[in-house]
Amino acid sequence: MADNNIEVRENGPLRFTGPITITDKDGKNYTVPDGEAVAFCRCGLSANKPFCDGAHRDGGFEAESSAH
Repeated sequence: MADNNIEVRENGPLRFTGPITITDKDGKNYTVPDGEAVAFCRCGLSANKPFCDGAHRDGGFEAESSAH
């Protein structure tokens, strides 16, 4: 079984590596297969929330990305 990983990208999204299952507000599932990745917006600017669309780059998003 593969390990799940969440990477905090420098001034960018949270990148999840599967396998994971994402469940929306209606209970519908989206599956990320083993070894594939998906990025979640953490800047609030994405037009494709909860997924990242790269809007953080033009929006000037900055956030601490180091573990404390």
